[in-house]
Amino acid sequence: MQEKIVILDFGSQTTQLIGRRVRELSIYSEIIPYNKYPFGREKEEGIIGVILSGSPLSVYDKDAFRVDIAAINKAVPVLGICYGAQLMTYTMGGKVEPAPSREYGRANLSYIDETCPLFKDIEPGAQVWMSHGDTITELPAGFRRVASTADVHFAAFSAGDSMWGVQFHPEVYHSTCGMQLLKNFTVGICGASCSWSAESFIESTVRELKEKLGDDRVILGLSGGVDSSVAAVLLNRAIGTNLTCIFVDHGMLRKNEFKEVLRDYEGLGLNVIGVDASERFFTDLAGVTDPERKRKIIGADFIKVFDEEAHKITDAKWLGQGTIYPDCIESLSITGTTIKSHHNVGGLPERMNLKLCEPLRLLFKDEVRAVGRALGMPEHLITRHPFPGPGLAVRILGEVTREKVGILQEADHIFIQGLRESGLYDKVWQAGVILLSVQSVGVMGDERTYERAVALRAVTSMDAMTADWAHLPYEFLAKVSNDIINKVRGVNRVCYDISSKPPATIEWE
Repeated sequence: MQEKIVILDFGSQTTQLIGRRVRELSIYSEIIPYNKYPFGREKEEGIIGVILSGSPLSVYDKDAFRVDIAAINKAVPVLGICYGAQLMTYTMGGKVEPAPSREYGRANLSYIDETCPLFKDIEPGAQVWMSHGDTITELPAGFRRVASTADVHFAAFSAGDSMWGVQFHPEVYHSTCGMQLLKNFTVGICGASCSWSAESFIESTVRELKEKLGDDRVILGLSGGVDSSVAAVLLNRAIGTNLTCIFVDHGMLRKNEFKEVLRDYEGLGLNVIGVDASERFFTDLAGVTDPERKRKIIGADFIKVFDEEAHKITDAKWLGQGTIYPDCIESLSITGTTIKSHHNVGGLPERMNLKLCEPLRLLFKDEVRAVGRALGMPEHLITRHPFPGPGLAVRILGEVTREKVGILQEADHIFIQGLRESGLYDKVWQAGVILLSVQSVGVMGDERTYERAVALRAVTSMDAMTADWAHLPYEFLAKVSNDIINKVRGVNRVCYDISSKPPATIEWE
């Protein structure tokens, strides 16, 4: 049985981050809605500790999310973070009240109880990150304060030797002692063995896939991206030629990408069918300018093409997908209501009457890359930037035509190759070029031009939930701009997007 730390989700924006931080300690963690906890089944499910997340709610609200913390604590140690700590206090007889002023940002621990195992190897003065509008004003009987800041008296507390709460967020980057605190809880208090690794995941997953799939045939839709590629190699290791991969070219991939990706897949020993369906996509997109309509048309056409190819494999019983853990978490709200559907090949399981096989559904993106490396995949496939499913269609503002795609492919190729040659590619999360819907006046030689403008977009991020524009060197931007204008016919102006997310999004459409 795989030991695990369970994170109960009360709706915090940083719940995923808690899970990732625990995984970084080589400990398997699982995020579940607060109302889905398996009471009484801790041992059989391998649960060795529970972390309660933050929440946008107040514990004294009529509709506040509640869980029986005392019942959980009878079986395993519990750590409450922010709302989790306040809920622990409030439901056990303490007081939680609105703070005189909302407490956000950096703070320093002015007092630490050095005997508390949660704060082992953490010194007074350590920086933490506050983000709450309520504060604990009185602890329940039997609880004791173990840390304070200048403004928050009960910054942390304990109850006995198996229940703790902190009003700050140890999971965020700005809490410099956060990883040590989480290690103290998961390893020092819960006794985690730190045996979770890419190698152990591959070993157990291949074994499970062989048992689950047997001699059944699996169809998997490849996109050229990291997730579907790693899923394909993992399935190939388990079932070999019983896996058939389908790679659809909708005509809006990057320059030469269809041929290059097919070559990579064949080099990995995958059984791949490449389908050039670009004519269908361009025909259906003719005259369409609305971004959402473009996405829906491309999605619907992809399903049709994939369905047609898949039906040629008459004995298939499973549909493989590169779904990863954030997809699963985002697909369910904490009340169990779907709020975001998977984007991989949505609609296909129902349409094709196939069972789903998602071998990466327990992994975060950085873990997917680690598994890819452990599987021996080439680095350029593993480190490939995220790329939108509709491809360059959502980087062309307005109607999508072959001519526009050709222009954008050339400009994008110069930008991406420039990043690689300058050693900047791996320093940004995602990069690309946007073909704007405007034209501008320019001068080339002695002639006036009236041609297209493009915008370069490059961002840094950890998980794409937030992103900052990449501060690329001016010299690099100048060279890329010059190369695009000189080499790409139809472009006479290059801009650089310096918007962060939020308020902007990474893609323009």
